[in-house]
Amino acid sequence: MGKKVLMKGNEAIGEAAIRAGCLNYFAYPITPQSEVAEYLSHRMPEVGGVFLQAESEVAVAYMIYGAAGAGARVFTTSSSPGISLMSEGLSYIAGAQLPAVFVNIVRGGPGLGGILPSQGDYFQATKGGGHGDYHLLVMAPESVQEAADMMMRAFPLAEKYRNPVIILGDGLIGQMMEPVEFHDHLRTDPVNNNHWATNGMQFRNSSKPNIVKSLFLDPDELNENNLILKAKYERMKKEDILFEPYNMDGPYQKLIVSYGTMSRVCKTAIDNLKVKGIEVGMIRPQTLFPFPETAVFEAAAKESCKAVISIELSMGQMVEDVQRCVQGLRPVHWYGECGGNVPTPEKVMDVVTSL
Repeated sequence: MGKKVLMKGNEAIGEAAIRAGCLNYFAYPITPQSEVAEYLSHRMPEVGGVFLQAESEVAVAYMIYGAAGAGARVFTTSSSPGISLMSEGLSYIAGAQLPAVFVNIVRGGPGLGGILPSQGDYFQATKGGGHGDYHLLVMAPESVQEAADMMMRAFPLAEKYRNPVIILGDGLIGQMMEPVEFHDHLRTDPVNNNHWATNGMQFRNSSKPNIVKSLFLDPDELNENNLILKAKYERMKKEDILFEPYNMDGPYQKLIVSYGTMSRVCKTAIDNLKVKGIEVGMIRPQTLFPFPETAVFEAAAKESCKAVISIELSMGQMVEDVQRCVQGLRPVHWYGECGGNVPTPEKVMDVVTSL
């Protein structure tokens, strides 16, 4: 590992992608993630990479589609409305089984909303977002360091499943500055198992040309492709669920489920409540899809636990998954705010103690 450097989250995301061996970045500027493009516009040429600002987010999605189809490591970053414009392309990429990484530094909505932090794109990210039966593998960092680490991990995961991976970070993750530690050497491994790619006959021992597509006019073929995708998502649930338990070693009266920046506020609230003799545990999902269903259920099932609270910067989106996991075993409550106001630890403490 190298020494720590102080970096803005957006810049750390760009640098982490390069160090993961991704030298292809196509994007369109939108607040609050534009610093990724600003940083990579000068950093990519330094490492022999490609930076291209497209004419729109729609164009970005199909540039990603083409590069991924040719077997290249490729990624983009955007924010809420920009990801909406990419959603058709995301569905194509998932349907064609191509690896790619998308980053959404979420701003408030719906509509143009505002540029302050939000978690209002949870449904969009975890339930597909575009048309058809598909899922993205969704990762949610709580710090600049974790955002960089997840970028390093996202590319191998995208290639493992031949599926888009999205990193969902609220606006604070992109804009805050924190110390970050990177690996000393750039990772320049070629994409593995890309025998499916349109990368030229000289790269594979076959005389059969590859066709990358998501169009299956035969109903049986389309059904088979969807079954393959479903099996992939089930495998994700078995092999790549990530979560952090917090203050879960002893008995606790309440259980919080929270992610991203909001989970950091909750940790402070939990620590402060502990001083007052009130024990509260937390499950922090690091993957939102696949969601840590078993962990949430088992945590809620503890005899000491009397209630579960989903705390999020949205009007109650993750709470639906929490309710599904708890299966009626305990009452599930929701607390959240939107518009860019991040609740204080004191507010979280009031909410927890009022239940």
